[in-house]
Amino acid sequence: MVVRTQLVAFLAVLGTCIASGSLECGRRVQTHAQARGSELYGRMCAVCHGANGEGYKADQAPTLRHPEFLATVTDEFLRAAITRGRSGTTMSAWGTERGGPLPRGDVDAVIAFMRTWQTRPQLQQDERTTTGNAQRGAATFAAECAKCHGAHGTGGPHVGIGNVELLTLASNGFLRHAIRYGRAGTPMAGFGAPLGDAAVEDEIALLRTWQAGSPTTPPLAPAKPPPIPLGPVPLNPKGPEPVGFRMHPQTTGADIVHHELERGAKMALLDARAPSDYLNDHIKGAVSVPFYDPDPYFAGLPRDAWLVCYCACPHAESSTLAAKLIAKGFKKVTVLDEGLGVWRTKKYGTKTGIDP
Repeated sequence: MVVRTQLVAFLAVLGTCIASGSLECGRRVQTHAQARGSELYGRMCAVCHGANGEGYKADQAPTLRHPEFLATVTDEFLRAAITRGRSGTTMSAWGTERGGPLPRGDVDAVIAFMRTWQTRPQLQQDERTTTGNAQRGAATFAAECAKCHGAHGTGGPHVGIGNVELLTLASNGFLRHAIRYGRAGTPMAGFGAPLGDAAVEDEIALLRTWQAGSPTTPPLAPAKPPPIPLGPVPLNPKGPEPVGFRMHPQTTGADIVHHELERGAKMALLDARAPSDYLNDHIKGAVSVPFYDPDPYFAGLPRDAWLVCYCACPHAESSTLAAKLIAKGFKKVTVLDEGLGVWRTKKYGTKTGIDP
């Protein structure tokens, strides 16, 4: 009788654990989608957002596991952000519909994994239409916000709050909560208490004028599904050895790489970003070798020529690719210092589309 009672009790506890998603009471068991999302996040997102969503690992990529963010952001917002990316930033479009590697199911798997970080229930947000004054908001923004977000909400060291894709997705409630309460433990302070509700409404009104005045231009559609086939490598196959290239983990400056290209030196330029980024803009002559899945390309890359890896963040993805190349035995690998951004600034030549 005692044994039977103990067995019934054990089965009751086991049932409770299984129902809660845990086999050992307190130890969560991931669903298939969460496990798939964890693997994808680790390969594609952690390089910038951090292994645990802590953010700011590269290019000021924001924290994704912040309790306020996860409690106020919808799955629809996350899905669109991952699929479409953020134009004018280093956030790639990861969805296949925009030339990225992830079909809808994989995007949803990443979201399912991100939700495992959530510690608070979804908040009911204040979604009323704003009654703020955009002109007053502009003055406050210049005084309080521009140093982090840029003069018009873009180009600053932190989140591009003026990005039209972000504003199209962000509801008034999402913006209102973020401005009022900020993100504790991050550079984003809460402005509700020091400025008051009227000033918060003025900021929302300003952001909505930026949204209305900035029509979005969608990324180019891919000519064929990713991955993009490896183009001809190396450039200048009969050219001289480049001068001044520095082996990874050191970097090589844009002026040196450009000079050696102009000189006809033998090399290959490897774009380490997602294919969607390559399609939108890449260095002339570069081929697409995504940092998160370079294995299909190794056999086609020359081992007797310098391989110049680049990205836009400015070294995170390119350094990851360079390290994987060296691990595979490539002996001439460097990273373009400051990446595509400095190359564009110097007007050294880029192009769009699937061809190098």
